[in-house]
Amino acid sequence: MTDLPPPYTALTRHPMMPRTSHDEAARFNFLTAFNRYLSGAIGKGNKLAYEKRVLPAFVAKHGREPKHRYEIRDAMNEDPWHRTWSALKRNSMEMRQHNGRQIVLRQLDELDAQARQFNEHSGQLELDPAIEQPYYQTAVDIHCQPGGYHGGERPGDVTVGANYDVGLFATTGGALGGLNDGGGQAIVEWIKQERPDWQPRRILDIGCTIGHNAVPLAQAFPHAEVIAIDTAASSLRYGAARAAGLGVKNITFVQASGEDLSRWEDGYFDWVQTTMFLHELSARAMPRIMSEAHRVLAPGGLIFHIEQPEYSDEMPLFEQFMRDWDAFNNNEPFWSAMHALDMKQVMADAGFAKDTQFTVGVRAVADPDIFPPSPDEETEDYGRAAIWNAYGAWKPLEQAEAA
Repeated sequence: MTDLPPPYTALTRHPMMPRTSHDEAARFNFLTAFNRYLSGAIGKGNKLAYEKRVLPAFVAKHGREPKHRYEIRDAMNEDPWHRTWSALKRNSMEMRQHNGRQIVLRQLDELDAQARQFNEHSGQLELDPAIEQPYYQTAVDIHCQPGGYHGGERPGDVTVGANYDVGLFATTGGALGGLNDGGGQAIVEWIKQERPDWQPRRILDIGCTIGHNAVPLAQAFPHAEVIAIDTAASSLRYGAARAAGLGVKNITFVQASGEDLSRWEDGYFDWVQTTMFLHELSARAMPRIMSEAHRVLAPGGLIFHIEQPEYSDEMPLFEQFMRDWDAFNNNEPFWSAMHALDMKQVMADAGFAKDTQFTVGVRAVADPDIFPPSPDEETEDYGRAAIWNAYGAWKPLEQAEAA
């Protein structure tokens, strides 16, 4: 079958990747195929259940169709098909976290020692113990990962970064490629087509986690200085060691908050980037990060945010409901509110004029001979395929003259 995901052994091995036993890899194989099945064949049953049972029952009871996605959610949560699908989705994420966690803990001493060796020799890691973890990262275990992105088993370890990396393949059904970097590769492909001769000098990636989306930028622009920031030291330790193990030398992982980029002067970066990060932010943090991104972006520079598409009047309410699943079932508390924002207005409020903004679709880039496309081919599958929208803007050059 062409829609079967590749085996876990198709992952590209890098020096920091935790090793898996036969049985551990087999569990990930099951979860990878299971997630593909849930997103494809089983997931499509949700719309059928809605159209055949839930919507007619709602209209019969209320004399009208649902007014918003929350009414659909309340009604669908009573439907046996959706309840079963939802429970399976949640359990698949918990099983993925349990498998990845025990893999990492089994070899944590070795992983920590290896990370320390890479980071001490590379000089590509800058930690700041004064950086506080924002509450929107500590309030829940995001994605059901124990400790979220910032926690750990002991001081100085790489637990959460290693767990994130070792299991991302299963979570995405293999759609991000051999290094789980299909998102970063998609960004590179887009910019090479958009401006093939552009050579940014400095690139900032905000909310980098383990750098799987930032490293492809460093590889594509080897003469650029790439700064990847996050508040989570455990993820940064692993990410910096991972990059060093891959031989990427022009990227530095810095513990810093996107809400305060004061260590960098105005106009320092030619490119400011986030990838699937905005939905992790609170309503207070979002405008602060946007404003800081605008300040440190040089005139003529690019701001580029990879995200799921925002909810709008053009998006069917059922699709909004399906995309909202993570907010209520996958420990993504800010997902629903963020995707209901008018991102053009949010960016305009930060200083990016609407006539400088653009929205473009991007899709993960992976080896098609090994990694087949998502079950729905070129269409969206309600946020479960590696298909995203990008909200971007080019900062006008004339702003420098005005200043």
